[in-house]
Amino acid sequence: MNDSSSHASTDKRSMAFQAAVNAPIRKIEKVKDAFGKEAPISEYFGCLTFGLGQMREKLPKDAYGNLIKTLEHGKKLPKETAEAIASSVKEWSVTKGVTHFCHWFQPMTGLTAEKHDAFISIQHANHSELRVIERFTGSQLIQGEPDASSFPSGGMRSTFEARGYTAWDPSSPLFIIEEENGKTLCIPTVFFGYHGQALDNKTPLLRSIEAISTEAVQFLKLVGDVDAKKVQTTLGAEQEYFLVDKNFAALRPDLLMTGRTLLGASSARGQQLEDHYFGSIPSRIKSFMQEAEFELYRLGIPIKTRHNEVAPSQFELAPIFEDMNIASDHNLLTMEVLKRVALKHGMVCLLHEKPFAGVNGSGKHNNWSMANDKGENLLEPGHTPHQNLRFLACLAVVLRAVYKNASAMRAAIASPGNDHRLGANEAPPAIISVFLGSLLENILNTIEAGKALKATEEQIIDLGVSQIPNISKDYTDRNRTSPFAFTGNKFEFRAVGSSQNVAVPMSFLNAAVAASFAESSEQLKDLLKKKKRDEAVMELIRLIVKETKAIRFSGNGYSDEWKAEAKKRGLPILNTTPDALEVLKDKKATQFLIDMKVLSKEEIDSRYHIAVERYVKTLDIEHTSLLELTSTYIVPALEKHMEQLGAAHESMSFAALKKSHKVRMAEFEEVFADVLARYEAFKNKVEKSRKGHDENKRMWEIMEDLQPASFKLRDAVDAAELLVADELWPLPKYREMLLAHNLA
Repeated sequence: MNDSSSHASTDKRSMAFQAAVNAPIRKIEKVKDAFGKEAPISEYFGCLTFGLGQMREKLPKDAYGNLIKTLEHGKKLPKETAEAIASSVKEWSVTKGVTHFCHWFQPMTGLTAEKHDAFISIQHANHSELRVIERFTGSQLIQGEPDASSFPSGGMRSTFEARGYTAWDPSSPLFIIEEENGKTLCIPTVFFGYHGQALDNKTPLLRSIEAISTEAVQFLKLVGDVDAKKVQTTLGAEQEYFLVDKNFAALRPDLLMTGRTLLGASSARGQQLEDHYFGSIPSRIKSFMQEAEFELYRLGIPIKTRHNEVAPSQFELAPIFEDMNIASDHNLLTMEVLKRVALKHGMVCLLHEKPFAGVNGSGKHNNWSMANDKGENLLEPGHTPHQNLRFLACLAVVLRAVYKNASAMRAAIASPGNDHRLGANEAPPAIISVFLGSLLENILNTIEAGKALKATEEQIIDLGVSQIPNISKDYTDRNRTSPFAFTGNKFEFRAVGSSQNVAVPMSFLNAAVAASFAESSEQLKDLLKKKKRDEAVMELIRLIVKETKAIRFSGNGYSDEWKAEAKKRGLPILNTTPDALEVLKDKKATQFLIDMKVLSKEEIDSRYHIAVERYVKTLDIEHTSLLELTSTYIVPALEKHMEQLGAAHESMSFAALKKSHKVRMAEFEEVFADVLARYEAFKNKVEKSRKGHDENKRMWEIMEDLQPASFKLRDAVDAAELLVADELWPLPKYREMLLAHNLA
């Protein structure tokens, strides 16, 4: 065997490892104040954004007033106001060095999209001379017409109606993306089809925000908040992610093609020692975090927290909560910034829900709440009987929303990536339930029984009709196994996947809560005919608490006992994406989306077809990559190892050694034969599946037949990895990718 070929694989891995360990720490230039010192965050926060604050300063008073009327009352924006805004935006952008603008939208790919246009127009100076000038009009600001033929529509439009339209969302700030080779003004927009169908994820979110405000205001007036005018939904999306050295990623075709490792034996040391979680942040990682935060602060994204996560090479950042629409846009921007900045630091940011087997996956914990137009959090216990009555009523409404729409909420977080994560390690199970904590459970059980509750003075004084308990803010223990947990003054939807656009699950949650408010309002109206207001509200709470008891669970969500108990309670158990997507075909299960005007039946159907298509395509790419990796990387490495074993065996003269070595050869040959057999079996299944044209049938076949076969092939390859000479293994190993940062 040629020595250079036998060591080619280990040379690449060794070079990648050395590069990871010796990678320089990138230094960034921060904003300086007048004295040359690093400026505080407050001085440059949002400097690359143009929102309502800047518009109030730049626009004429009447133009700004017209914009506010558009935002608050849905009034059409006058043409002259649009032109004034466009002029201010262009002036601000050009002074920042911006040369292009784009309508930034969120098609149903789950990603963002943009088409750039230059800030130029041609002006005829005379018959023979043309002059280029910077120009940006109100019509360019408000609406665009990108070609929509390449974006998924789920069959909502014909070929001759493939055009899509983008329309400015003035409630979300414009922002500048600044890269080394230029700056681009991004205009947040909705994206819709020829007949007005939502072709994006932002439009349903905006509809759901409006729906929950309308229904919540009606309910609050009945409860006693007669001056309620608007209810705002808020969101803080914690983002988990992995960082892998770029040199390792370049040697892993599976990471490049799918965002996760399709092969890889677990490292002897993973997260067993729990020494990574909240540990000291390695210098190279901290440098990346600091630059990412700097970029995010300039984009007006209020990042508050950064830390190591449980798995090696896994990290998290978390923002302060914001208006839901803005928070959703900001989370998409955050993911883009993380990926872009990671590359500058010689790393790749992995947002896949399960990039590595055997260690924690990544989620996106959505901290959701509601506030009235006075800024009072409706899910925060107060200091007066009325505030606590309102809190318990709103809490009951949310319980009803989750109880009645748990299956739809599960469908909203369904993805191939999340299938690997849900129920594994620290991720919540696929069964949707609500965790409230012992104090609130005790209160609700007492209310259900119609009894007064006595407790310690610090917690509850008395529970009656006119004296609702003065509940402390957070007596929860933050059950990590709960997919939907109350955490003091908000609910944390923990089951959302790390790569997902949060607009989708938040649209479903908002719509469910809006529908629950509507139902509860009608029920309360009937009770008010028989009882005084506070008594009627308490009776409503009692009825809802009794109705929704099955959705409340405080125990271990990972246990087999809970699965059996959940089935006994009648809760939906939808373990896989195909199981969950079937909910979108259930008219009864999705009627709340139609009733709240968040999605039409046609739009729901389209999302089902798109989700099925993406499931099939995603796993088809994974399966193709797995077959290619096995045949062109793994099998040749096994052949080389077997050749070396044979040569070594022939050179042995000591009988006992030769006998022992023969046992080792037999063990390896058995593993090698297993790899080849499983490879052929999997390959045949994939080829047979591709002959089918019905994507719905292919989805089920992939989940029920191909996925188990792919896992068997992986198991065989991972077993072989532990036997093959390290110098022959062609792919960076888990220990290298996950633990190299400890040496950097």
